[in-house]
Order: sequence, then structure tokens, then C-alpha cells
Amino acid sequence: MKKILLFVFTTIFALNTFAQNSPNGKQDIIQKTNGEELKGKLTRINENEVSFIYPGETVEYTIKKSDISKIIHSSGRVEVFGQPSLPAAARQKDQVSMSATPVDHHNKIAILPFTFIMDNLPGAEQIGYKAQEDTYTFLSKHSAGYTILDPRTTNAKLLQAGLTRDKMMGFTMKDICDVLGVEYVIDGTILQNKGYQTSTSTGSADTKVKRDEEEKVKKVSNTNTSYTNSAQRYEVSVSLHIYMDNNASIYNQSHKAFLTNTDGSYNSPLEYLLKRSPLYRK
Repeated sequence: MKKILLFVFTTIFALNTFAQNSPNGKQDIIQKTNGEELKGKLTRINENEVSFIYPGETVEYTIKKSDISKIIHSSGRVEVFGQPSLPAAARQKDQVSMSATPVDHHNKIAILPFTFIMDNLPGAEQIGYKAQEDTYTFLSKHSAGYTILDPRTTNAKLLQAGLTRDKMMGFTMKDICDVLGVEYVIDGTILQNKGYQTSTSTGSADTKVKRDEEEKVKKVSNTNTSYTNSAQRYEVSVSLHIYMDNNASIYNQSHKAFLTNTDGSYNSPLEYLLKRSPLYRK
């Protein structure tokens, strides 16, 4: 019985080795971006890496997808990596294909937390997160054909990668797109400056006359009351920048709120810019 099992295992191993080294080319071929070509057998493909073994060997090697330009499978199927994407403006004229690229970036959008600056100084981070959420809510209704990462997922991936706002300057937008797994990144800034103050005053006068029993004037008293209300006005502008996963900048515009307001609202200029962005669809 042991001899039979040994014969079976030996035969299977020999057939596998023969298949990997057969002259008919039934091997998986990995073509790297640097021109190097690797032949062997693919064992595993995940989101970011590809694993394979060389013919006649058992050691498994791993290579990043970002270093691969093309894989020719033993079946003859060709899988191309890092295909150039069409400009977003041109894509709006065509029917959107929802088939993802091998790196799963195609037609995906992420919105970074906005930078909030008040009177030329860093402002509250919560306003930046609120603007991120507002952008997601608005664009989700006007981006047919695109997939938008929800802010919680985006922020979790950034945190896991150690990409805090102060460290992002050390990364390209391609790096950030790779971390988030998207084709487009929206980056925004809100500028809020104190403008003029308005005040309104109101007053009233009250005269009281006191008489005696004979209805003669005994005493006259005057009371004056005044009220003053003041309100701080704000000047608000929003800047919006959209990048692709090849570091290309496809949109960079700013817009200032037409009228000053008392609550520092940024919604009007934000929606103005989003409606004119290449990712917006009615």
C-alpha cells in the first residue's frame, strides 16, 4: 500500500514539473514594468500582490502589482495592469464601464477631510470632517457610474496607513490613491475670515404722570430704554482640487460666497464648485 501511495505522489509531482517545464509554453508569464519577464506558475493573486513559483521549485515568491505591467496566463488570457485611464471630462461623454481595472481603482472616488483655515490660522478639524461628509452626501446624488468611498472608510484607511493631515505632504496623490484604492481624490480647503460687524439699536420712552385726589398733576416721571444687537459677518471661500491616480490634476478651482453671512456657511460655494467639476452628473 505504501509503495502504491509513493508511486502516486511521485507521478503527480513529475506531471506537475513536466507541465511547468513543457515546451508548449503552458506557463504563466509575468512581465514587469522594468522589462523583466518571469515564467512559472501563479499560486495566488490578492489586492496588492501576486505570488508564484519557478518551474521545478517549491519556494513561493511575491511581487507587488505596482511592479507588474502584464500577466499572460497559461490559459492564454492576458491581464494588463496599470492601464491608463481616460480623462474624466471625456468619460462623461461615453457610457461608463463598471468593470474595474486589475488594481481596482477604476471609477472610484475618495474625498479627503477638508482643511479649514480661519483668519489665516488652522481651524477646527471637525469643520473639515463636516465638509467631507457634506461633499459625499451631495456628490453621491450626482455621480452616476462612479463609486464613492464613504468618509468613515476613507478616514480609517488613511489612519491605518499613518496618513495624517500633517504627513500627507510627504506623499504624492498617486500614493494616496493606492492607499485608498481609488482613481480620483478630492481635496478641499475652506477659508473663513471675519468681516465687518453689524449692529442695530432700538429704544423706547415711557412717561408716567401721577395725580392727586383733585386730579392735579403731582409727579411726572420719564423712562428711556434702549437695546443694541450686534452680529459678526464672515467672508467664506472654498477651494477644490481633484487628482487622478497618475498624479494628474484634472480640476482646481476656488469660489467665494457671494454674500457675507453670520454663521460662516460654506455650502453655497462648495456646491457651486462640485456642480462644475468633471465628476458631477445631473
